[in-house]
Amino acid sequence: MVLRILLGLFVLVFGLNKFLEFLPAPDGMSEGAMSYFGALINSKTMVLVAIVEIAAGLAFIFNKFGALLAIILMSVSINAVLFHAVLDQANIAGALVLLILNIIVLMGYKDKYKTLLS
Repeated sequence: MVLRILLGLFVLVFGLNKFLEFLPAPDGMSEGAMSYFGALINSKTMVLVAIVEIAAGLAFIFNKFGALLAIILMSVSINAVLFHAVLDQANIAGALVLLILNIIVLMGYKDKYKTLLS
């Protein structure tokens, strides 16, 4: 429960930050990372990511539809790790925390997935 709420707060804050920009931008992003991230922003992909993060954060905090949002958030988690692993290794820590928490929360919902995986 504690890790579910922690993940909820984590993704809620970062989802809201994509709209409100209250956290400082990470330092030292490579030119390739800046170009790719700029393309994600210009294509409005980051708006979709922010909506998923906000919805997942609220789902985890209030424990409603958490199993569904944990699966959906996994795509965001994996893409964040891959982005940082390839283009921005210096700032990968947050993405790794997101992925690890997401995996732990998924494992917490494993009973909900039994019929899906049978």
